Amino acid sequence: MLPLVSIVMSMRNSALTVAEAVQSIQLQVLQDWELILIDDGSTDGSSAIVEQFNDKRIRLIREPSSAGLATRLNQAISFGKGEFIARMDADDVCFPERLARQVERLQLDPSLDLVGCGAVVFSSDGELIGEMPIGLTHQDIVARRFSGFPLPHPTWCGRASWFRRNPYDPRPTYAEDHELLLRTLHTSKFAGLDRVLLGYRQDRLQLRKILPGRAALARSFWRYGLEGGEIWPALGGVAGQCAKGVIDIATVGVGINVPMQKKRLKPVCDSTSVRWRSLQEKLRQARVPQRSE
Repeated sequence: MLPLVSIVMSMRNSALTVAEAVQSIQLQVLQDWELILIDDGSTDGSSAIVEQFNDKRIRLIREPSSAGLATRLNQAISFGKGEFIARMDADDVCFPERLARQVERLQLDPSLDLVGCGAVVFSSDGELIGEMPIGLTHQDIVARRFSGFPLPHPTWCGRASWFRRNPYDPRPTYAEDHELLLRTLHTSKFAGLDRVLLGYRQDRLQLRKILPGRAALARSFWRYGLEGGEIWPALGGVAGQCAKGVIDIATVGVGINVPMQKKRLKPVCDSTSVRWRSLQEKLRQARVPQRSE
């Protein structure tokens, strides 16, 4: 029988984190899934760690060189057999009810194409830093599209048919998710769940990712602003990315990292902290089974 959900994941040199990511998938309440995991040219033994899992639902594809996240996600989506596609990164973790809640929302509302959820940002030592903002309705999510979308990329779960009609563009490095939402917002319907269902690992803000991402996002704003006749809002978005880039250099570049992380996030509520500690305990109890000789 075909799986209900195909989880698509790309990893590159994720040996320190991928086991926890996979374990959190195995802890899902909804067990009718497959994991399509593409190794994007790792050199640290990431694939060997994944191969230790004795789970036929995991499909590992090794690639000898790196092609980037967007290309690998398109590749993984092409292999998926599920009715729904869920995104996840190899350094993140899912709360047990994530897939069940997102799939239920999609099944209850056939008009929806893509559903996100709340995400909590954490460091590698397990400390919670803050919660990412999440839009709940399509209008909430696209209202300030030339500033950004409150729909965190690793939380996406949508219809496989939508992902196949709308492949990722590999050109906007570190901004492929925003480009896809800009490209499809007038022909799609997005939503978000008002519940934290994913842990997003972020030890520190990195200029080598932030600045190229802001540049790519500015180009996407200008492109779709011109196409949609929204030149002035697009110009405002471009100017905003330039200003934020200057602030990033002035703060992250001189080491004011944690305060900038927290400024971009919401405080973590008590109930989420309790659920996070429960998830951490379950992951500590989980062990990667060793391959028999």
